[in-house]
Amino acid sequence: MKKWFAFILAGLCLFSMLGIDNAPSAKAASGLSGGFLAEEGTPPPGANDPNCRPTPDKPYPVVLVPGTFETMERNWINLAPLLKDKGYCVFALNYGYSNGVPASGPIADSAAELKTFVDNVLALTGADKVSIVGHSQGGMMPRQYMKFLGGADKVEDLIGLVPSNHGTDGVAGLSKLTSTGADVTSCAACKDQATGSDFLTNLNSGDETPGSASYTVVTTRNDEIVVPYHSAFLNGDEKETANITIQDYFAYDQIEHQNIAQDPLAFKFVFDALEHDGPAVGKRASGLF
Repeated sequence: MKKWFAFILAGLCLFSMLGIDNAPSAKAASGLSGGFLAEEGTPPPGANDPNCRPTPDKPYPVVLVPGTFETMERNWINLAPLLKDKGYCVFALNYGYSNGVPASGPIADSAAELKTFVDNVLALTGADKVSIVGHSQGGMMPRQYMKFLGGADKVEDLIGLVPSNHGTDGVAGLSKLTSTGADVTSCAACKDQATGSDFLTNLNSGDETPGSASYTVVTTRNDEIVVPYHSAFLNGDEKETANITIQDYFAYDQIEHQNIAQDPLAFKFVFDALEHDGPAVGKRASGLF
């Protein structure tokens, strides 16, 4: 009996040694199975289909990143199904839970969550890169992933709707983003988004638009959260960076910070950036030429 036990044990050890280099990591296995999507919770309509595979004309899955205090289901309830109808593979995540409040934890930690999610999406779909669309914090936080966590080579487009790229002078107003009633004083992400924070100083030092990705910023003069509104703009090569104020193209659109993520006119710039090489072109997206 002891001989048989020793033989079985030796066989198991040998099998383990032979397979250790070829076995997928737990993260990769999760990506290949799509099980990680269920862990994210309820997605917006059209998102997180584990069977979706990119097509030659739309090779990059679109990852939707919600803003502070938001969930993917609420933030992207309108844009996700529109992207799906256009033929994109659409994925979305929740992140940054702190004291039960979404997207409120330290932004550096949230960027690490995004890295894991993108790696899983790439493993699941077989794509080389993703395109990211983010609202508010969700349009800025991916830059931390791209600049410091190896994401620059994995992102084709970063499209930010009112992103807090250089912070806000009105950080206390972030508590009004939703009806959660989250206390701004206990919101690490809010502190990180204050103008001049250590986090933003580090993020914006040197190159603000690293890698070969295209960067599109869409903002509104009525932004009451990211103050001043033009603090959303990025400094970058104009061939790869577009800073768009929606009223320059749709003068009567009085959309503000929160509802820009539901604005069909703002979506025109998102679609334009996704459908063309480079960032969005305002005149092309708005039909002015």
